[in-house]
Parts: sequence; structure tokens; C-alpha cells
Amino acid sequence: MTIHVVDHPLVHHKLSLIRDRKTPGSLFRALIEEVGLILAIESTRALPTESVVVETPLERTGTLRLRALDPVLVPVLRAGLGLLPSFLRLLPTAKVGHLGLYRDHDSLVPVPYYRNFPPLLEARPVFVLDPMLATGGSASEAVRQLKAAGAVNLALVSVLAAPEGLERLQGDHPDLTIVVGAVDRQLNEKGYILPGLGDAGDRLFGTA
Repeated sequence: MTIHVVDHPLVHHKLSLIRDRKTPGSLFRALIEEVGLILAIESTRALPTESVVVETPLERTGTLRLRALDPVLVPVLRAGLGLLPSFLRLLPTAKVGHLGLYRDHDSLVPVPYYRNFPPLLEARPVFVLDPMLATGGSASEAVRQLKAAGAVNLALVSVLAAPEGLERLQGDHPDLTIVVGAVDRQLNEKGYILPGLGDAGDRLFGTA
């Protein structure tokens, strides 16, 4: 499994504000999108390109364009929706799937409730968007369902991860690529990341 932690001053700065319990919801959403844009740039570095010739106002020149079919973005509902606008800014023609999972608060087991994927997953790069990689259960289930639907080229994009979640995915999906803003210390007894940022979905949508 490939893990890329985006060690960047802007990520550190924005994460310091995202973590702050006093940050209001409107600013929290904006910061998640801003960090998401950096994560989107980093996670798309390996997209295949092809050579093309274009006419500039002055001359013909060779350049590169994306070669593959439009990528697929799959936010894990609901918190994953916070990263979606960032990716669509860079990949406006991307196809968007949705996967609804919630974590049972007692067992911490992910429970699926909605699924809608675009066609031709086997031919497209697929980016799973899930801001918090905590126990790894939801992310592992998301990747499992996408693989079952034909996806081969998969990357998980998260704002924060816990070591326990990374270890889980290493065992379940050793072929996965993970791009993350930071790896935190550990999980607490309720499965929340420490020091973390709280419940990303609640803070994004004002339901705390």
C-alpha cells in the first residue's frame, strides 16, 4: 500500500484552524475545501497523459493532456461531500458516484444504505473521498464495494488518518493508494481520531 502524507505549510496552517473547536461551520467548510484542493492536486499526479499539438496565438506547440476516460469521484456520504467541490474544480468532467455508509456507534461497523456508481469503473481512475480515516471500516467497505463493481485503479483521499485505520487498510487492500493531510496519534474508545477535529460530518453540516 502506498501512503502519501501531504507535508505542506498550507496544509499545516489550515489544519490548525480546522481542528480548532471555535472555528465556525462556514469557515470549517471553506477550509475543508481548501485542503481538499491541495489533496486533489497531490492525488492526481499519476493520471495518464498523452501528447497533443495545439495552436497558441503565436505558433504550434506540443503539450500534454489527460489521456484516460474521465476519472470517477466517490464521496462517502455524508462527510465525503465536503471534499467533492475541490476535486470538481480540477476535474470538471469527472463522473461522480455516491456511497452511503454510516458507522454504528456501538459496534463501529459500517452499515451501507445507498450506492450509485458510474459505468466503466474498470477503465477509470477512481478517487474515494472520505475526510476521516478512523477505524478504517467505512473506507475498507467503500473500496470493497468499488472493487466488486469493477474498479481497479483506486485511491483514497482523506484529511486526517489514524494509524489503526491505515493498518486496517494495509491488511484489507494492500494495493490501495492513500493520500492524506496528516496522520494523527490514535483512536479513542469511541473510535474518534485523537487529536482529530471532531465529527467531520456534523461540523460540515451543522448537526453537532
